[in-house]
Amino acid sequence: MATRTQVKQATFLANLQYVLGQNIRQYGMFIALFIIMIIFSITTNGIFISSRNLSNLINQTGYIAVLAVGMTLVIVIRHIDLSVGFLAGFLGAVAAIALRFWELPTIVVVPMVLVMGALAGLLTALPVAELKIPSFVASLAGWLIYRGALQLVTAGTGTIIIEDETFNAIGNGFIPDVPFSLIPGYHTLTLLLGVVAIVAYVLSEIRTRNKKLAYNFEVLPIDMFVLKLVFISTLIGLLAWIMAGYNGLSWTMVIVLLVVAMYHFVTTQTVLGRHIYAVGGNPEAAELSGISVKRITYIVFASMGMLAALSGVLFASRLRSATTTAGTLFELDAIAAAYIGGVSAAGGVGNVIGSIIGALVYVSLTSGMNLMGIDIAYQYIVRGLVLVAAVIFDVTTRRRGRSA
Repeated sequence: MATRTQVKQATFLANLQYVLGQNIRQYGMFIALFIIMIIFSITTNGIFISSRNLSNLINQTGYIAVLAVGMTLVIVIRHIDLSVGFLAGFLGAVAAIALRFWELPTIVVVPMVLVMGALAGLLTALPVAELKIPSFVASLAGWLIYRGALQLVTAGTGTIIIEDETFNAIGNGFIPDVPFSLIPGYHTLTLLLGVVAIVAYVLSEIRTRNKKLAYNFEVLPIDMFVLKLVFISTLIGLLAWIMAGYNGLSWTMVIVLLVVAMYHFVTTQTVLGRHIYAVGGNPEAAELSGISVKRITYIVFASMGMLAALSGVLFASRLRSATTTAGTLFELDAIAAAYIGGVSAAGGVGNVIGSIIGALVYVSLTSGMNLMGIDIAYQYIVRGLVLVAAVIFDVTTRRRGRSA
């Protein structure tokens, strides 16, 4: 007869198999990112996982990550926005001009370009919402317009050097440390924030689980719930430890985390978030139920434009300049990150955290292959194959879910 320990082990494995099978879309990219990091850590003799490289990797991901968050919602409501790449480049150039030639302070310039980005998003949404013009066509027009606008504003000077240190710190600076040290050589404030993040995460998950139990909703088995808490908490702790080993959290990472937290809250805890997914799931049914599809379209595209402006700020700040080629292929990188992160091409499915993981996967591939000295031609092929694999994975899991 099986012992009590064997029964517990069998139950644990059965629960693990069931949870992974039911949530493979949600956990698949976490597993993929973990495998990629292990492979590149081995092939680069640990350079990939070093504090310095991971800090640079996160800063490089920043401008794509915020675009991927906005693109996630655009794809969820069954649209696309091709204009955001050169919109980011154009607004980054506007910020550079305002800082250098108009001599405006950063505290004025950044909100100004964010508002301009939101207005640009509304202009893209206008023909889509009012005239039912396909978003591909409307945003392609924007792609051409903003590319031309970028060329115009940089025609006289070419590359615009940004000398404002406050602005440049957005893409290159790090949060200050506390006056005392817990561990010599490590950024204390980053370690403390890591502990706070773990505690906040655990308490939030416990609170959410208790709410579901109170309404008799389905929850994870207790062993899987504990495993999830331990796994995610370990990841947060490792990330904080690695970041603390270099200069601590960068301002870019702080901005990305704030954007993700805000959009995750809006999409999961608010009526607006439910309406966005309702429109993506079935626009006709959403309209009949009293949801204004036009209003949701305007809101999502305005949000996308604002995040494009933020992306342009992050990119210009990191380069300390605005160039005529800024924004090239940004939109395709954001779309790829969203799809790799689990956003469904059919609409109605996807979340911002998954898209951030998709952005990390996408940029990690580039960083790791650069460290290995792989030719750029092969890098494009590998990234294309990963994107194809992600879309195939999306289609097969959706079909499996329907058949089940």
